[in-house]
Amino acid sequence: MKEHVMACIDGSGYATAVCDYAAWASQRLEAPLTFLHVIDNHAPPEAGNLSGNIGLGSREHLLEELASLDERRAKLSREQGRVMLEAACQRAVDDGVDEPHSRQRNGELVETLHDLEGETRLLVMGKRGESAHRASEHLGSNLERVVRAVHRPILMVPETFRAPQRVMVAFDGSRTTRKGIEMIAASPLFAGLTCHVVTVGADIADIQAQLDWAIDTLNDAGIKAHKAIRAGDVEATLRDYQREQAIDLLIMGAYGHSRIRHLLVGSTTTAMLRSADVPLLLLR
Repeated sequence: MKEHVMACIDGSGYATAVCDYAAWASQRLEAPLTFLHVIDNHAPPEAGNLSGNIGLGSREHLLEELASLDERRAKLSREQGRVMLEAACQRAVDDGVDEPHSRQRNGELVETLHDLEGETRLLVMGKRGESAHRASEHLGSNLERVVRAVHRPILMVPETFRAPQRVMVAFDGSRTTRKGIEMIAASPLFAGLTCHVVTVGADIADIQAQLDWAIDTLNDAGIKAHKAIRAGDVEATLRDYQREQAIDLLIMGAYGHSRIRHLLVGSTTTAMLRSADVPLLLLR
């Protein structure tokens, strides 16, 4: 089974950027592209006991009206989704993708993505969905739940597309971040890009040796790499470096349930997810 770049689209302001970043990734990875729209059919509101003062007959009529309304809403959601999927596929074709695919599913988004995990090489999502709060540092609840449930690389994108040229990976020399460097070196997604490997901490010999290993690993893979050691608060220092160097793609690691739980409760990665104005790739 061939693995796809799987792009989640909905009616949010992120849908266009999701299309463009997914098309970019699909072409660089030489992987097929599939757009996914999930219709979350919420349970209908409870009718309650309406047979009191308004009478049993009126209650039965109201239940019929509610059922009819639910049916019309479901039909409208399917049609809206179909139109969005057609537009996404056409945009991907305009971006140079050959034969993009589309899928429409009924159900819950996280469960659907978990079911499709075996077919997914890279998952592309907007920072927030159409029903999420618009505050700039608010993460959509679906994104947090997807990060917990899906064990595939996840690309979270902002509202506007810019083809990445300079990427940054936060590196501390641990086994986890070394694995991340090896994944970056092995992936065609980063071929020809410039990679900044940044450590926040003390400039000591051991850290320099770890950074040299990271730079050599990336250079051997044909990726132009730079190293930097900065002192200060981790989140603020990484964010400042990103802006100074015009970084247009952040890369961070997320491995295992305990790390994911920590990632989603006040860690540096969560803070970067909330404040990022460029795409952030979570490696799994």
